[in-house]
Amino acid sequence: MNLLLATRNAHKTAEFAQILGGEFIVSDLRSLPDALEVEETGNTFEENAMRKAVAASRLTKMLVVADDSGLEVEALGGAPGIRSARYAGENATDAENVAKLLAKLDSVSDAPEAKARFYCALAIARHGEAICTVAGEVRGKIIRQARGNNGFGYDPVFVPEGFEETFAALPVETKNAISHRARAIAALRNYLQQLAAKA
Repeated sequence: MNLLLATRNAHKTAEFAQILGGEFIVSDLRSLPDALEVEETGNTFEENAMRKAVAASRLTKMLVVADDSGLEVEALGGAPGIRSARYAGENATDAENVAKLLAKLDSVSDAPEAKARFYCALAIARHGEAICTVAGEVRGKIIRQARGNNGFGYDPVFVPEGFEETFAALPVETKNAISHRARAIAALRNYLQQLAAKA
């Protein structure tokens, strides 16, 4: 099955291809130079993912998959949420986003850790029409002291349930096996296999 991933991130495309397995051929927007960036103006991860999937599906006959993901911290009422990538501003660095997150936590609590989850929504579209969304999550906690050099985003301060190390300190293979994106991609694979069986 051929899939188009609505991203230009080669690392993300490779991750999808690896988790989906050999029965899927995954390409991305680098093969569609006319594809425009889609503004993430939705109110949920699902809405943002579907906006990207539908827009890209107007440019190809393939099934299109798009994702949107982020971090939700309980003590902050679910923030940074859909603004995770630009929490400290439109062009904020990972370090700036983490610094703002920890400062916000300090302002509401002096506890050394805070409950949180990473969430990933995947949307599927074809011919400009929405088909469905699937999702994955991993729960854990935010710690105040960054640890680890792997990963990106909030990985250095997120410790997943059942582990002592942050996402950034775990081996990449371990993180990819338990991450919110891996769980969402597994749900996607199951859905696509059912779709293929009905065809």
